Amino acid sequence: MMVELHERRFNQRRRIKEKLFVALCFTATLIAIIALVALLVKVVRDGAGRLSAEFLTSFPSYKPERAGIKSPLIGTALVVGLTALIGIPIGVAAAVYLEEFQDRKTRLTEFIQVNISNLAGVPSIVYGLLGLAVFVRWMMLGRSILAGALTMALLILPMVIIVSQEALRAVPSAYREGSYALGATRWQTIRRQVLPAAAPGIFTGVILAISRAIGETAPLIVVGAAASANFIPRNLMDSYVVLPLQVFSWSRYPQEAFHQNAAAAIIVLLVALLLLNSVAIYLRGRARR
Repeated sequence: MMVELHERRFNQRRRIKEKLFVALCFTATLIAIIALVALLVKVVRDGAGRLSAEFLTSFPSYKPERAGIKSPLIGTALVVGLTALIGIPIGVAAAVYLEEFQDRKTRLTEFIQVNISNLAGVPSIVYGLLGLAVFVRWMMLGRSILAGALTMALLILPMVIIVSQEALRAVPSAYREGSYALGATRWQTIRRQVLPAAAPGIFTGVILAISRAIGETAPLIVVGAAASANFIPRNLMDSYVVLPLQVFSWSRYPQEAFHQNAAAAIIVLLVALLLLNSVAIYLRGRARR
């Protein structure tokens, strides 16, 4: 009888704790959603009136009614595109090597793995300082698009490697064993069986990494990206400006019109992120089929 009473009380306390935990999680989620909605409403209310074809095709200006985001938009596309071309192949190749070609975990691979995990949590401004020391000064690339893209590639590299490794680990070992049984080499197995099966997870991680690169500001400030520019870069060694930096520049002005321009640029940035996520969802679904 006492045992049953004790079990009943224990079950009641457990149910109460579960309900409290669920309520806490729901409250935290609700607060985050409310804050996000409030931010989006304010941004749309302030910047929707400035969105137009002229705003997208005009250069930044000290006159807010004439200012646009042509050069920041092109600069963002160039930096992010070059970052993807540099960081994604290296990150995926590193993940394939660590997961598929290292059958036994040595001290070296464990050391590399630990440092990759640690680098994923390093503040972005540290990568900016590294890019300033290595790419801008030591390699003498100056304040160029190439220096900025190399810095951003270092920033996304740990995330790409970690996500790609998780996607490769999720591939059933039967895929590899069946391919080996049919006489395929290791590289043929990886290229024709493992990578296609891991593609949905890799696509998702890559898009998340690129989305982070689009919104980063601190590393590009350190490596010398311009706060504003009324020209289009002609080559990879030219100066540049990106959309987040232009938003930061406009937000420092006291005039309300510049704040509206910043809000409109934020809307464009959010739309670009949504398009990237949509592409990721499409590619992931197609790879699964």
